[in-house]
Amino acid sequence: MEDYNKIIESLSVRFQKARNIKILQSITVSNHYDVENYILLLHEGQLSVGDGTQKVEKGDMLFVPGGKQVVMSYGEDEPKKIIDNEEFISNKDKYFVGNKDINLIGKEPNSFSYITCEAKVFDSINFFASLDIPPFVIKDNPGMARLIKEVVIENAADRAGKNRVVKIKTEQVIIEIIRYILSEGMFVEKLATNSTYFKDPRLIDIFNYIRQYLGGDLSNKKLAEIANVSEDYVGQYFKMLTGINPQDYIEYQRMEMAIHLLRTTNKSIREIGQEVGYKDTAYFCRRFKMMFGIPAGKMRRRDSLMNV
Repeated sequence: MEDYNKIIESLSVRFQKARNIKILQSITVSNHYDVENYILLLHEGQLSVGDGTQKVEKGDMLFVPGGKQVVMSYGEDEPKKIIDNEEFISNKDKYFVGNKDINLIGKEPNSFSYITCEAKVFDSINFFASLDIPPFVIKDNPGMARLIKEVVIENAADRAGKNRVVKIKTEQVIIEIIRYILSEGMFVEKLATNSTYFKDPRLIDIFNYIRQYLGGDLSNKKLAEIANVSEDYVGQYFKMLTGINPQDYIEYQRMEMAIHLLRTTNKSIREIGQEVGYKDTAYFCRRFKMMFGIPAGKMRRRDSLMNV
C-alpha cells in the first residue's frame, strides 16, 4: 500500500471540463478517442462501451482512460446510428445538448454528466494510459457519483473559489477511482509493475527532460546522455520499464501537447507543429490525423462543440 500512496502523492491532476449533457439522438461512435481521462455518470437512459456487453445503468459511472480508442453507445433507441469520431466531433450539436441549469442536473431523461481531466505521475507520464487498462464500469459507489455531480454543479455555477473547489474535488474523484481499482483487485500486475518503474530515478529524469524539451532534440542519443546509459541500450531500457519504445512515447507526448495548444491558444497549426517538434507541417498534420482520426483543425473546433 505504501507504493500506491507514493504514486497518489506524486499525481498531478488537472481538471479540463465538466458538463451535464442530454442525448438528442441515439448513436454509436465506432472509434471514440481522446487524450484526456473521461469519467461519465449516467443519470437516466442508457450508455454502453465496447460490443455493448459493458452496460452503464442509472447511477453507474464509466471510466475511459485517456489515449484509449473505444466504441461508445449513447441513448436507448435500437438500432443506433453508427458514426465515426470525425462525424461525432464535427456535428456533436446534432446528438447532444448541454444543460447549464444546475437545478436540472441529474433530473432529465437521457442525460449524463462527465468530467475530463489529466492525471500524471511526476507531471510527466499519464498514469492510467501507462497501465494500458480498458474502460470499466463503476457500480454501487454513491460517494463517487456525488463527487462527480458536485464538480459539474460547481463548474456551472459562478461562485467565489469555483476553480479551487473544482480542482480539489476532481483530485478526490481520481483518488476514488484508484481506490476502486485496488479494492476490486483490478489490473494488479500492471499496478505492481508501474509502482516499480515510477521509482527508477533514471527513468524519471528521462520523463522530465522530455516534458521540458518537447520541441527540441529528443533522439535516443540525447536520452542516453540524460539516463547515463549507452545509446544502444536506452531504447531497450525504456521499453523494458514502460512497455513502449521512447520515440513512440515522445510522439504521443508531442501530440498531447499539440491538442492542448489547439484548445487553449490561437496559434496556427504550423506554429503548433513547430513548437512541439515538427518542422514539416504537412507531416505533422498526417501524423495527427493518423493518431486521432481527425484533422488538427477539427480538433480545435471540437472544444466549442463540447460546450453545447
